[in-house]
Amino acid sequence: MAVSTMQSAYKQNALNTASPGELTLMLYNGCLKFIHQADKAMVENDVERRNMYLTKAQNIIRELMVTLKAEDEVGKNMNRMYEFILSKLIDANVKNDQQALKDAEGFVIEFRDTWKQVIQIDRQKRHGSGGQA
Repeated sequence: MAVSTMQSAYKQNALNTASPGELTLMLYNGCLKFIHQADKAMVENDVERRNMYLTKAQNIIRELMVTLKAEDEVGKNMNRMYEFILSKLIDANVKNDQQALKDAEGFVIEFRDTWKQVIQIDRQKRHGSGGQA
């Protein structure tokens, strides 16, 4: 019981002290976690869990879309990519389509890895060498 409370407090503290960039990285990681859980539910033919996890992944993508600054061409292109990922997650859920899920996962991994590099470069510029994300 005490370990669970400590883990919860640690996670809450990490959220409260994270930079906006780190919060975005957490969203990507959370989305991937839900995609992996949905994939497992697909293999186990558990429709209820598949739907629950894919809905959570979709909600994260929607949150990323809402917070995206899409005034310039880069933002508009990212929004289109988020729309594509969202459509793949919906297809995976409605059609029980593992390939659609894998397609979505691949793009989320690319976004996450790119974002992680951006955070590391930013930290190096602000604080000198080091700075793991």
